[in-house]
Amino acid sequence: MDHTAQNNEPQNSGPFLNAAKATQRQSPSGKSSSNADSTRVEHVPIPDLLPILPVRSTVMFPGTVMPLGVGRPSSRRLLDESLPKSKVIGLVAQRDEDEENPNPSGLYDIGTAAMVLKLVRQPDESISIIVQGLTRIRIKKITQNKPYFIAHVEHVTERSGSGKKFDAGVSQIKEQSRQLIEATPNVPEQALSVLMNIDNPSHLADFLATNLNLDVQQKQDLLEELDVAKRIRAVHQYVSNHLEIANLQQKIQQDVQTSISENQRKYVLREQLKAIQKELGESEDGTEQTIIDLRKRLEEADPPQKVITEAQRDLDRLETIPPASPEYSMLLGYLELLAELPWNISSKDMLDLDRARKTLDKDHFDLDKVKRRLIEFLAVRKLNPTGRGPILCLLGPPGVGKTSLGQSIADALGRQFARISLGGIRDEAEIRGHRRTYIGAMPGRIIQEIRRAGTNNPVMMLDEIDKVGADFRGDPASALLEVLDPRQNNAFVDRHLDVPFDLSQVIFITTANYMGTVPPALKDRMEVIDIPGYTDNDKAQIARRYLVPRQIKENGLTASRCKWKPTGIRKVINDYTREAGVRELERQIGAVCRAIAADVAELPKRSKRRWTVDADLVRKHLGPEKYVRELDIRVKTPGVVIGLAYTPVGGEVLFIEATAYPGKGQVTLTGQIGDVMRESATAAMSLFKTRASSFAFDLKTLTNRDIHIHVPAGAVPKDGPSAGVAIFTAIASLMLDIPSRPKLAMTGEITLRGLVLPVGGIKEKTLAASRAGIRTVLLPQLNKGSLEEIDPQVKKKMKFILVDTVEQVLEHALGKQQLAKAKKRFKTSLPSK
Repeated sequence: MDHTAQNNEPQNSGPFLNAAKATQRQSPSGKSSSNADSTRVEHVPIPDLLPILPVRSTVMFPGTVMPLGVGRPSSRRLLDESLPKSKVIGLVAQRDEDEENPNPSGLYDIGTAAMVLKLVRQPDESISIIVQGLTRIRIKKITQNKPYFIAHVEHVTERSGSGKKFDAGVSQIKEQSRQLIEATPNVPEQALSVLMNIDNPSHLADFLATNLNLDVQQKQDLLEELDVAKRIRAVHQYVSNHLEIANLQQKIQQDVQTSISENQRKYVLREQLKAIQKELGESEDGTEQTIIDLRKRLEEADPPQKVITEAQRDLDRLETIPPASPEYSMLLGYLELLAELPWNISSKDMLDLDRARKTLDKDHFDLDKVKRRLIEFLAVRKLNPTGRGPILCLLGPPGVGKTSLGQSIADALGRQFARISLGGIRDEAEIRGHRRTYIGAMPGRIIQEIRRAGTNNPVMMLDEIDKVGADFRGDPASALLEVLDPRQNNAFVDRHLDVPFDLSQVIFITTANYMGTVPPALKDRMEVIDIPGYTDNDKAQIARRYLVPRQIKENGLTASRCKWKPTGIRKVINDYTREAGVRELERQIGAVCRAIAADVAELPKRSKRRWTVDADLVRKHLGPEKYVRELDIRVKTPGVVIGLAYTPVGGEVLFIEATAYPGKGQVTLTGQIGDVMRESATAAMSLFKTRASSFAFDLKTLTNRDIHIHVPAGAVPKDGPSAGVAIFTAIASLMLDIPSRPKLAMTGEITLRGLVLPVGGIKEKTLAASRAGIRTVLLPQLNKGSLEEIDPQVKKKMKFILVDTVEQVLEHALGKQQLAKAKKRFKTSLPSK
């Protein structure tokens, strides 16, 4: 057995490892032996020749009591032969603690003379002794090596410290030592009492050096330090380091204990919750079963590997989260979304072109351009099944069947149909979804509709794309750029989903009334198909095939009891509607059917009375005509010209009115006219002044007359350059006192050189002219190509005249003979030179 201080304390008990065994010897008064009992300790005679007991793994200090285990045979013989003669022996630390039989050079020069207070022999022939350090000694010469060391020794004298700085250091080391003892677990209670009763600085340093957890070399350095002030400073440094470590350990222990206590509390509460659920008859393993079902559903969904990896990570997290936690419900909803999305579920396209044509014709009349484009898509899909879905934009006025056309397209293809109304959307999260960090976060509308459709290739209609707004929450139109790009939407990432989803097989169909509000980048991603308004003949056909049968059924009537004649339908179209679509037409037909249904409800059950809806019955139920054709009345007066405009609700007929009265030559514009239209009126006035001489018109008459130009329907905003021709003609008609020809309308932009430039919306404008009863339309020569798009029925009813200059416009609008007469009249009225 090694000669070491026996230490039964655990190694993690703190810096004071030997405090329980190595303490200052106490006197009955409570003072340390260095003071109260110093005579017995310090005046024990130290022989010059002492037996030397090598010790390892520890260093003995004066004034301390320490147990030692003696196991080496030479050491046991030393005790057996020396103790009967003298209780004082020398304790010297050996340099190499692994050396079993050290040489004299393997011992330190300075050690401690100690008194053996007690000796106990153990059954295994080892010996335990309790020794008390007396004083420092120095080995002068070893006189015997075998069987044990005997050496000449001398007492070592210390140099005591003094001064205020020294006293302050002693006080501080004592205070820090007190804190260290309090912060160290498993320290005996008497250690603090012993510490506070030590008055001698040298003994204080030795006591702390003995009990601090230092290695042998550090303790030997303190033993060999004879300057008490330096020893105090060295021990002070060790105490400070140990105190810092102890405080840190104490904090860590408190944190760990708090965490353990909180986990224990949660565990107990969870167990109690399980017991309550069991008493209520609820399943204990509901959470576990939910996770098992989710794993199974995710495997059946067969998403891409990246999605599987993400889902597996979240499933592992879900197993560790308590069901009562808000994160649990959020994560559960996210995983259910992943499991429900149709990653690999597609509708099989019905590629029968004849069937597709019949389906489209059954639900919608006309719209040949849209139907042809869908048939082309089916033909391409038949030849190339892996092709991308088209991005179509149906552009047209309200009520022409754009939205219902989406459902018909889905039926023709055999696909699911999903519709998203974009009107008024201002938050781009409606498209991309909300991040899962927010409470109540949801995926975007795109992913939600895909989830409801149950397939990854539905026909998805984005309705009213021109009415998307933007504010501080983002720009939804910009978010649609990725969705509506066939080369990007194969990896669309919804913020809530946070994994790519393939939208390339979806057929996106958008609708719009006016493309002016659609961002150019978004417009560039769509194939725009114009759907103009219907002619009166088209409306009559639509009413006969679709609207009348639907309203008869919805109002509880039968076709045999309520029969509509063509004259009744024409009466509704001509006198009670004025629109590009057929919504108002259906409402008026429904009003007539409801009135008939009220009459039927008052009849006896067996009555077989039938109603034939003609023009008279329509007027009876709808009242006086709402719209009267006023063309002939309004254009009989000079200064009134009919213009054509294109609006988001289709083509419109505008009456441009001009009047003159005494004034100062100013021009007034009214009728909620926009800036562009105001500039057109200014250009028209300037152009007339430059052409006045060709009519022998005296410009001096304009200096004392004001001109007022008004466009009726003042509640409706109006703008654009296409009214330039009509404004110029109205001014010329007023100044030349020639009324415009009846049932004639015009459109076109003018220049200061008198040219007529092309404008847009020719198809919609001509339809509006046809509805209003116009028979002649003046168009710019450069719009000749647009005539091919005009409905054949409209071409038959109307005459189109192409013009290049304003002179040609006046010839057709006012008449050559009338212009000649006006010129002759102005010439005769001019003063003679």
